[in-house]
Amino acid sequence: MGPEHVAYGMRVSYGLPYVTPDHVIAWERGITSPGNSELTALAGVLWCSPGELVGRPRTLREHRLARGLAPEDVARAVGLELLAYLRMEETDAWRGTDRQSAALADLLGLSLPDLVTVTGRDRKLAELLRNAVTTRRQAPVRSLAKVVPLDRRLLAGVLQQLHQDYHGRMAAAVGRRGGGSGSGDACRDFLDRIVEHFWTTVTTLTTARNGGG
Repeated sequence: MGPEHVAYGMRVSYGLPYVTPDHVIAWERGITSPGNSELTALAGVLWCSPGELVGRPRTLREHRLARGLAPEDVARAVGLELLAYLRMEETDAWRGTDRQSAALADLLGLSLPDLVTVTGRDRKLAELLRNAVTTRRQAPVRSLAKVVPLDRRLLAGVLQQLHQDYHGRMAAAVGRRGGGSGSGDACRDFLDRIVEHFWTTVTTLTTARNGGG
């Protein structure tokens, strides 16, 4: 189906008279994103679910669409007014309570990393982790536990491992003969991907504590 056929189907079958082939092309190229009604119509024309068009969900809206839920369903389930929920979804700024966050995770089937991302805590997590691995001050386990609700002993072990990994890279960079502008690339890359390294280490240590099963 060409963009003109998709646009025609959305106009005729789903009552969206303003949709043109240019809209479809912009969605395909990632220049703009379809709204809720547009995504539903687009999925209908293409004979698939909205979740299949979204790919791997990242935002709150994408997770909801992947589950085939309306905003009203989520708002009611977590105990929020619809307009308040929609504002959070549109701005990617979750302001629910801990109880509402737990209800959201249960409803949308969110993993802990997804929940942290969806509720806007990734930036704070990255900040805490970078500070923890680049300094020799006492690891901020208490602060980290407020962002990521995990056992504090596990968090302490994860921070210790990340600290060792980072300083191992630092030592390798300093000891590399000739140094050069690229000598610190491994360290910068490690810090740039610190959240990813955090979750990988959480999984590794959790598996080890459970006996590898």
